[in-house]
Amino acid sequence: MQIDLDIPRPTWDLALTAHPAALQQDWSYGEAVERLGGRVIRAGLVEDGVLIALAQFTARKIGGLVSMALCTRGPVWLEAVSETTRAASYAALKRGLGQGWPRVVMFTPDAETDAGARRMSRVMTGYSTVILDLDQPLEAIRAGLEQKWRNALNTAEKRGVEAVLGGTKPAQYRWLLDSEEGQRAARGYRATPAALVPEYVAARQDRDSLMVLRVDAGKQRQAAMLFLVHGCAATYQIGWLDHEAAPRGAHNRLLWEAVVRLRERGVRQLDLGGVNTVHGAGIARFKIGTGGRVTTLAGTFL
Repeated sequence: MQIDLDIPRPTWDLALTAHPAALQQDWSYGEAVERLGGRVIRAGLVEDGVLIALAQFTARKIGGLVSMALCTRGPVWLEAVSETTRAASYAALKRGLGQGWPRVVMFTPDAETDAGARRMSRVMTGYSTVILDLDQPLEAIRAGLEQKWRNALNTAEKRGVEAVLGGTKPAQYRWLLDSEEGQRAARGYRATPAALVPEYVAARQDRDSLMVLRVDAGKQRQAAMLFLVHGCAATYQIGWLDHEAAPRGAHNRLLWEAVVRLRERGVRQLDLGGVNTVHGAGIARFKIGTGGRVTTLAGTFL
């Protein structure tokens, strides 16, 4: 097993056009983190001359002494490998990142179970999300919507609620980032910093990596959603709603339009983001109502 710390970007990007992966494992996500002052380590796992996995870590010093590296929702496995190989890969990554000692290397595998990770110590329970398979025909995706969700969508469509495609220049969606920061402060929840979005788009140098959809009434914005596209996958990043002005089913209409447009762009998987049925039951019901697969990841391992 070899660790390659010099994987070129074209190799990384090409691999993720064929293998759906989490946003945190996209090269441009790491570059955005670096633009915001963070440190990133990228590693490839090579066995018998074949690249079998990619792993992107965010790294920092704890107390100015301990080197910590976290691989969030990775590694991305490019080949089917045995439990023994996975376990050996984790061990090789812990040794081969070029960090000094003392060090802490952690992984949160992007799977509900990971036999190789079970040989490590689990230090945190798993994050839950909803994954929508866009490889299906549109008819199958629509048929999979829960009845109440589909009814809200039907109502919005019959009433002529339109989903407008927004601009991709930072000045054109800055208002949505500001609204998201305000929502977080008001509701007391944590998420990826909104400032990462324009840095991510700049790192990708591709405006198709961002999609903003809005429901408007004249010049008044009533609802909006923002998605980030990475490889053959996409992530629902931000949602906003004017609860007093928005028509019923506005977000249903926006998300359905996103499904249609993302499929047209070749996206195979949409990650709808975290679900919390205790502190965010309404949002969780909305995401689960799409008929997507509720996935609770295996946890964080040390």
